[in-house]
Amino acid sequence: MMKNRYAIYLTMMLAALIATGCRQQVVTDDMTDAEKLEVLDLQIEKHPNDAALLAQRAEVLLKLGRAKEASYDINKAVKEEPDNEKYLMLQADIYFANGDVSNSYSALTAAEKLSPESKEVQLKMGELTFYNRDYDRSLKHLTKVTETEPDNRTALFMKGFIYKETGDTMSAVTLLRKVCDLYPDYAPAYEELGILYATHHDPMAVEYLSTTLRLEPNNTNAMYAMAMYYQETENYAEAEKLYRQMLEVNPNSSDALNNLGWLEKEVYGDMDQAMEYFTKALEANPNNEEAQKNLAIFTENK
Repeated sequence: MMKNRYAIYLTMMLAALIATGCRQQVVTDDMTDAEKLEVLDLQIEKHPNDAALLAQRAEVLLKLGRAKEASYDINKAVKEEPDNEKYLMLQADIYFANGDVSNSYSALTAAEKLSPESKEVQLKMGELTFYNRDYDRSLKHLTKVTETEPDNRTALFMKGFIYKETGDTMSAVTLLRKVCDLYPDYAPAYEELGILYATHHDPMAVEYLSTTLRLEPNNTNAMYAMAMYYQETENYAEAEKLYRQMLEVNPNSSDALNNLGWLEKEVYGDMDQAMEYFTKALEANPNNEEAQKNLAIFTENK
């Protein structure tokens, strides 16, 4: 009788241990990426060809900045399930993280063949070609997205940016304004509109760049664009104020230092202070061509 009780007790303990072990080997959303990786390592050790587990670990490794290791897992997962669109898209992300744009696009092309109407695939293809400055191909993919989802923020913004870069100002303004109207808290659209207007010395630049800085107070690109607008329209006091604001955010801003030097030399006539700013600008960035030129001219004329 005692033996039976002991056997039952052992069976219950073993079942509890197994259950506990299983619970510990389940990946949950509340885990850190490091904890997820630990669990997935154990699972894959037992099931080395499980494509779902391999893809899951590849995604975690990518988040941890270990893209090269992630590529091994995702390539194996795709080999196991070559018709899995999600795996191909993750493979594209991992190729891109490793700087392999060509294979990234190839993976997305394979995903596109599986799901030609997938907005997600088209958007990723548009983004990839956008970052690679292949604007014609990017527009083709992004337009497919906006045809089915006219208010897609990412697609609209990138199309507007492309039009700005390729000189189609009217189309750029139309799309970027639409993004601002639809998504009033999306700072990049206001920033690009502000830069566009500043390039043409249009006072609207101040409105859009001010909105950008309201949304992103430390956006030095917006500060610089507005400062250059003020400088080129001879509002030197406002330009100087913004350059100094840039230095509060980034004391080593070579562009701000260089332009303060220009103001000291051309507007205020303080040559010693100008020389100091030009020198600091080059110390902050030895490749700043404007600072190099300004310092060379200054030295020749001194």
